[in-house]
Amino acid sequence: MHYFTFAEKDSTLYQASSSLNAGLDEVLEVRKDVSDTGDSVNVSRILVKFDINSISSSINDGTVTNPRFFLNLYDANSNNLATSQSLYAYPTSGSWVMGDGHSYDNPVTTEGCSWYYKDGDTDRTQWEPAVSASGGTWYSGSGFEASHSISHKTIDIRMDVTDIVDKWLTQTVPNEGFMIKRDGHVGNLNSSKDEGSTARFGNLLFFSSDTHTKYPPTLETVWDDSQWSTGSLSPLTKTNIEDMVIYMKGLQPEYKEKSKAKFRLVGKERFPEPTYSTTPSNLTVKYLPSGSSFYSILDAETDDVVVPYGSGSKISCDSTGNYFMLDLQGYQPERYYKLEFRVQSGSGADSTDQYYDEGFTFKVGQ
Repeated sequence: MHYFTFAEKDSTLYQASSSLNAGLDEVLEVRKDVSDTGDSVNVSRILVKFDINSISSSINDGTVTNPRFFLNLYDANSNNLATSQSLYAYPTSGSWVMGDGHSYDNPVTTEGCSWYYKDGDTDRTQWEPAVSASGGTWYSGSGFEASHSISHKTIDIRMDVTDIVDKWLTQTVPNEGFMIKRDGHVGNLNSSKDEGSTARFGNLLFFSSDTHTKYPPTLETVWDDSQWSTGSLSPLTKTNIEDMVIYMKGLQPEYKEKSKAKFRLVGKERFPEPTYSTTPSNLTVKYLPSGSSFYSILDAETDDVVVPYGSGSKISCDSTGNYFMLDLQGYQPERYYKLEFRVQSGSGADSTDQYYDEGFTFKVGQ
């Protein structure tokens, strides 16, 4: 199962304008602006927080077991990127107020978090008292850091943040969201670290929770929810699978946003052998291979992968046939999604890996 949680709040902290609040910007930025002479560097960092109470409750009641967590950020036309670099995430170590400013406000909005301040109170609170150039505070060290390697051609981010979220779930540290930045610290121009050096890495831009697109930040929870109980059904053999078609039973054209739905699928031989059974062979339901049959979900318009093949998209089976469950929380309403399938069978040199795209789509309605 893949469960998506939208951001509760987010903002960008700009070093170049230390009191500026950008809480309502449609884009989040990890910038690095280096002067022509190389003696001045200004950067920005991202704050983003997700409410994890629902997933915590599901873990506690046993609904979710052994989950992994991924931070998803979607490219908003990043520019001038170096061919290779990394982006890092840390658990923020202090509370903060998102604010209602924009980076282009004139005069600037100063209520809310900024490079210098973390709140919008009358008596404003610095991230680090008596330190004039802060840019936020965060925990670091083993288990408090996540990273993602970036090339200039692969910009969308799907960062494994399991260790950090586990720290929040066990209340090792409070959940104040992620601090997202390049490696290192500003203020040391001789540093070999990305953020503090004079090397130019370009500007990473991602859609924020205030975007009008379908790409806001999400926290993706992934776990194996598959069940397997075949009853009296017979298996599809490797020979069957090599020339097989897949069809959906009862696929609805539209499902309600935030609903939970069971999707049933049937694999059958394209040309079943004739038999003398009272039940036609083309109506006999057989089950797909256990543990090696998967579904994937794509945006039907853009072909962006929403749910990849993997441990969180294993197909289940009961006495009626194969199925999988979808929790449509986090799917964008009024959009169409496409279903595709992957079936592995056999082993070693005799193994096969078959992919099926039969054009099955559904809409998530409001």
